[in-house]
Amino acid sequence: MSEYIHKAHNVSVLIYHIVCPAKYRRVVISDEVDKTLKETCEGIEKRYEIKFLEIGIEGDHVHFLVQSVPTYSPTKIVRTIKSITAKEIFKKHPEVKEKLWGGEFWSDGHYVSTVGKYGNEETITNYVKAQGKGKDYKQLYKIRDGENQPSLFD
Repeated sequence: MSEYIHKAHNVSVLIYHIVCPAKYRRVVISDEVDKTLKETCEGIEKRYEIKFLEIGIEGDHVHFLVQSVPTYSPTKIVRTIKSITAKEIFKKHPEVKEKLWGGEFWSDGHYVSTVGKYGNEETITNYVKAQGKGKDYKQLYKIRDGENQPSLFD
């Protein structure tokens, strides 16, 4: 579960959904590689300000749900995870390296998205729009075409 991270001058809850495919989308993540990957992620948590909330493994890609601090960009988080896990997997599972030519475990690309702790984009949009308007939230929801939909710029 995510938590508020308190630093000297900020409090944050930054959660990212990251998907990293194996090189060439090869199915190389076995149960043994899965175990090594998760153990390596525990080590990353101890050395970096990256907390793994969930790790979901498919044969050819991995989903990470991570929390970090504002000083770590999403790119830095992905780079850290991919480089350290690849080294450990190749070290402990040389058979994986035989399936992947070129000496790389992960593909060059990745997917990253922010994850909201308290609401989706629509909820936050309405909250921000309502700032400075007291308790009069009725104007946020105007009937449009017979549906009760949020109105952004009315």
